[in-house]
Amino acid sequence: MANGIKIGIEEKVESKKAVLLGFQHVLAMFGATVTVPLVVGTAIGLNGKDIALLIQVVLLAMGIATLLQTTIGSRYPIVQGSSFAFIPGLISIGNNLGLPAVEGALIIGGLIEAAIGGFGIIGKLKKLFSPVVTGVTIMLIGFSLAHVAVKYTFNFFADPNGTSIPKAFFIALITFATTMHVALKGKGSLRAMPVIAGAFVGYTASIVLGMTDFTLVKELPLINIPKPLPWGTPVFNATAIITLLFAFMVSIIESVGDYHAISAIAEAPITNKNISRGIMSEGLACSIAGILGACGTTSYSENIGLVALTKIASRQVVQVGGVVLILLAMIPKFSGILASMPHPVLGGLTIALYGMISVTGLRLIKDKVELNDRNMLIIASALIVGLGAPQLPPEFLEHFPQIVSSILESGMAIGALTAILLDQILR
Repeated sequence: MANGIKIGIEEKVESKKAVLLGFQHVLAMFGATVTVPLVVGTAIGLNGKDIALLIQVVLLAMGIATLLQTTIGSRYPIVQGSSFAFIPGLISIGNNLGLPAVEGALIIGGLIEAAIGGFGIIGKLKKLFSPVVTGVTIMLIGFSLAHVAVKYTFNFFADPNGTSIPKAFFIALITFATTMHVALKGKGSLRAMPVIAGAFVGYTASIVLGMTDFTLVKELPLINIPKPLPWGTPVFNATAIITLLFAFMVSIIESVGDYHAISAIAEAPITNKNISRGIMSEGLACSIAGILGACGTTSYSENIGLVALTKIASRQVVQVGGVVLILLAMIPKFSGILASMPHPVLGGLTIALYGMISVTGLRLIKDKVELNDRNMLIIASALIVGLGAPQLPPEFLEHFPQIVSSILESGMAIGALTAILLDQILR
């Protein structure tokens, strides 16, 4: 096997191991997923209690979304998490129209996305994803996350002044070293759990060095069952719906790239049906997220990197991860402990995970693309556009129409579109 997958999509593992491996998927996606409600909640002026509630309903929505994706959706081992593509729209709507308008926009936008998938519209675009397009798109998925891993490593998001750099780097380094050692030298079942091992060692080191903040844990209740529509009756505002539709479009492009990435890593075929059903389930999940008062959902590249690292592609493991997310939503205090994991720990974990995705794209190009002048130009142009466009500052992007600025902010989306256009034009 090209990628040396040890456990295929249809295979199952024993229950105890499945729980640990499922929890490992939760750890891999937790930092990014919790970041979205933290950023949105803070930006629209929610108090600590309401931000905690937002985190809780996001975890519940993402657990349900993961189960939908792996049962009626693409049926690939893909974890669903909060989409960063939605952040600007959610903040704008939340500030100007309130959270009930966010609920309404997610419900309607989700139904539109579900229809795009359900009627097979997106699946018919599969022919545009030739090996050269797919390879460069998968590479850009990993590359577009690179700055996040490095900023996590140096604790940039939590401490942009850099006062904690020495401690942060040490924690990230010990986390990374543990993760690598277990992935390469671990024995038996431990070898399949490098993220759990790395997170445990890194978290312990961060507690010893005083870099863990348990304020959120203290504010959260031990057990709490979320109720639908926590922000009130949904408001269906046309401006809010149109604003979020741009984010939905970017999310769809990114998800199609993720489906190709996981199919390459898990050595599973990819069909129009997989893509169409995957997008349909993501749309339904976004509508459910709206009803629960959460944020928009998308497929998570972090977890695709985890499959590449562990060589375990079992759908059952990801489904267990979905159940763990739902349980965590019911036990807010425990999810608060995970949310308190310092960014340097996430940095140590994600450097290899994000890199593995890019390497998968590189391997696909090596195996399936003839490196002639035409294909080299397509790859080169798409990479430069995909890496360069997200560097444009926000104040400059304001000069573009919103749909254009949303796509330019996503290196994977603009890179994929560049590769698709050049692949069609240079025939």
